[in-house]
Amino acid sequence: MANLKSTVSPRSDECSPAEQSRNRNSQLQPTADVVDYLRQYARQKPDVAALWCLGIGIIIGWKIKPW
Repeated sequence: MANLKSTVSPRSDECSPAEQSRNRNSQLQPTADVVDYLRQYARQKPDVAALWCLGIGIIIGWKIKPW
């Protein structure tokens, strides 16, 4: 029975940063959750995240060019 209880409530070191901040504050924090998700994704797939940043930078630079 004690083993079942430990599987239902995860330990604090097994929670994602977004879950830990949600446990500390009962208020929703969508901006912090999105930032945590993007950081975690960039750590898992740095090449894809770099290509997205490059593509977005090219599009923004093309749209705000002075001429």
